[in-house]
Amino acid sequence: MQKIEKFIFNFAEKFDNYFLKLLPSNYYSPKLHDAMEYSISVGGKRLRPLFLLEISRMLGVKKKLALRAAAAIELIHCYSLVHDDLPAMDDDDLRRGHKTCHKKFDDATAILVGDAFQSLAFEILSDKKTHPNPEVRCDLINQLSIAAGPLGMVGGQMLDLVAEKKKLSLNEILLLQKLKTGELFRFACIAGPILSELKNIKIFVNYSKNLGLAFQIKDDLLDIEGDEKKMGKKTKKDLSRGKETLVSFYGLAKAKKMSQELIKNSVNLLKPFGIKSKRLIELTNFVISRNK
Repeated sequence: MQKIEKFIFNFAEKFDNYFLKLLPSNYYSPKLHDAMEYSISVGGKRLRPLFLLEISRMLGVKKKLALRAAAAIELIHCYSLVHDDLPAMDDDDLRRGHKTCHKKFDDATAILVGDAFQSLAFEILSDKKTHPNPEVRCDLINQLSIAAGPLGMVGGQMLDLVAEKKKLSLNEILLLQKLKTGELFRFACIAGPILSELKNIKIFVNYSKNLGLAFQIKDDLLDIEGDEKKMGKKTKKDLSRGKETLVSFYGLAKAKKMSQELIKNSVNLLKPFGIKSKRLIELTNFVISRNK
């Protein structure tokens, strides 16, 4: 556990150095630049980029190409966090132990930071530096658009907002989790195969379904059982707002067992790749063993 945690920490440090360099060098507004840089600099595990890069490495994709796709998905993730923290959404004051963007700056700046992150993600993917084949670039743009839009993350966030204080069926909870969290994980898992121009990516789609749902269950468990100091944000938010999750639907024990089964299924899908998948399997297991 300590070994993979150290690997993730070291990766995040190196990735952030690369990530910050992708921000535009010239700004009409220094405040926008400072707010964008701040929102990235507060850190994070960068798990989505890491999964994207590890799958790409396993498939023989050049690192410089995979890094750009990894930056694009993390920009979308960062934009979603900046917007989620706003008073009209989750109304959070802390993110990873630091003031949220709207608290450090103001609401309007936070909205523009999210907008800028989103457009920059697609600017990066559309550049020839991401892949020489325009069809590959278009496929990446198309898939990230789906993952982030009304049939993905944004749609899931809307379902999440209207679900407060409501009783949801199992299928409604699963759909919410799939859109809100699972779709970005799907992109993280299929971007490498797309970059490698692999024809059949079904195995990675199935892998992502298990991984994304297990990740969300663990997030919901941490919201109940997690240490606020370690997590750097408030806990028990879902409970206070009456939000239905798989944890509230099944209970702690059954939800934990479900997450373990999902991860087991994910690992089994990687077995055909042999020794090449060793680190990816370790990362997959980390998803439900993390404490923040």
